[in-house]
Amino acid sequence: MSTDPTPTPPPFGRRPARRIRPTRRTRRTQAGAVTAAPPAVTAAGPTVTAALAAAAGVAAAVAALGAGELVAALTGPDTAPVLAVGSAAIDLTPTPLKEYAVRTFGTSDKTVLLGGIHLTMALLAALAGLLAARRPAVGAGVFALFGGLGAWAALSRPGAGPADAAPALVAGLVGAATVRWLTRRLRATTATGPEAAPEAGPDTAAAPATATAADAAVPAEEPPAPQGPGRRSVLAATGGTIAVGALAGVVGRTLSDRRYDVTAARDAVRVPPAARPLPPLPVPVHAKVSGLSPFVTPTADFYRVDTALTLPRIDPRRWALRIRGMVDHPLLLTFDDLLHEPLEELDHTLTCVSNEVGGPYVGTTRWLGASLPALLRRAGVRPGADQLVGRSQDGMAIGTPLESVLDGRRALLAVAMDGEALPVAHGFPCRSVVPGFYGYTSATKWLVDLDVTTFAAFDPYWVRRGWDRTGEVRTASRIEVPAPFARVRAGDVAVAGTAWATHRGVAAVEVRVDGGPWQEALLAADAGPDLWRQWTHTWTGATPGTHRIEVRATDATGAVQTEERAAPFPSGATGWHSTVVTVTS
Repeated sequence: MSTDPTPTPPPFGRRPARRIRPTRRTRRTQAGAVTAAPPAVTAAGPTVTAALAAAAGVAAAVAALGAGELVAALTGPDTAPVLAVGSAAIDLTPTPLKEYAVRTFGTSDKTVLLGGIHLTMALLAALAGLLAARRPAVGAGVFALFGGLGAWAALSRPGAGPADAAPALVAGLVGAATVRWLTRRLRATTATGPEAAPEAGPDTAAAPATATAADAAVPAEEPPAPQGPGRRSVLAATGGTIAVGALAGVVGRTLSDRRYDVTAARDAVRVPPAARPLPPLPVPVHAKVSGLSPFVTPTADFYRVDTALTLPRIDPRRWALRIRGMVDHPLLLTFDDLLHEPLEELDHTLTCVSNEVGGPYVGTTRWLGASLPALLRRAGVRPGADQLVGRSQDGMAIGTPLESVLDGRRALLAVAMDGEALPVAHGFPCRSVVPGFYGYTSATKWLVDLDVTTFAAFDPYWVRRGWDRTGEVRTASRIEVPAPFARVRAGDVAVAGTAWATHRGVAAVEVRVDGGPWQEALLAADAGPDLWRQWTHTWTGATPGTHRIEVRATDATGAVQTEERAAPFPSGATGWHSTVVTVTS
């Protein structure tokens, strides 16, 4: 008997049924494959997955910055990636934007800049995490780009060496490796969801081929989505990375602060007395009006405007000053050499060119230091030199007209202010002070080099950015009492303030109300042309209402302060200061 099946003929009158070839889908169903509804996009959901990927990028950034800070403890605090990038950003920022930052944020401009850099990095790091979740190499490349940018910024600083790029390069590598590791864990978690169920394979092919249609109709039980342990694992890894990165950053910054701390060295400095001490300032220099600035500015309140994101910390035992360039006898002075020079005192009002009309960036103190003209004459200035360029530890270059330094004014290489060694924020261990000029052309902090040259041969930092080459202080005055928008009682009102025209002196101050006639104010005692002068005026018969008070000064040459308003850039602000007050009955 044959074992081959014999087809049974169809019933009479019917056409034979057409044989339907099983499709790949039905074959998989018959073999026992999953027949449930289409799977979800991810195990944790697309929104949660994206958030975890972004968090992974931020965590990688924290780890990168922490690693950079640890390495910067060996190469110097200013080589830390954020500080290096911030310093380069300051150098590349257009002058109008710099002036806007100083005008808007004042001495907090550096804090705002660093905050902006951190925020920008966080946003870009989150984007890198999102990219790495899909394309790991691209996300890691973003961090490599960060590292390259930081290395370039560090190497762009004056006097930088190859080692200065190490913190940024290490940060880039750590960030790239960390974002790949975290997003790999995230992908592994989401890959275990329902959408990752295997297609037919050796195991599914072994399923009984006799499964009935009823069996196929029963949906297979789905494995539980790994939203619990899986997502918690990724969150734990991300949080742990942030904690470790932050800890590394704190440890690195602490080690750096300790290694480069000069507090003990500064405290050990014993500044010798002046060879010819100046007499105390006469008491009448200060007008006794409540609310008026003290004549001598306390060191803690003395303004600070510079480009240094981290203060240069110089050990005076290792400090040296070179005087070179167009001189016959170049000099190299140690700090001990400087202290053994005949030290001189200078009472001087210093102001910043960024000061707006009536602004706060001006202060008065007594400086102590070696005579700058005497040292230049010892070096032997050659004919034709007309510029003295001071360079600081952080690379800042400031140029001063050489003729003015040698014209008889008391210019100093200062080592102390207000009776104590210079604070680090104000240039310790040595800075230059030249009366008659704004700080940007006369006051080099953290001074390490003096180059006698010409204006034609070299443009200092601020001149390259469009500022006036000379920087002579403009005549200025301001109203301090009453305060802006103050409410005062009708009758006699005390008005007071300060005026300065450094190295020319103030000869007169005038006040007027509501555009009326100018009235001469009473000047306090004159302590010298290099100092500001305080003034008072009694506004008699003040009537209720809103009033505008204006002030102007006349310098000792007879030149009256101009009314024309001008911004600080490029040669200092001009215009009359005014204030508005309300007189009540």
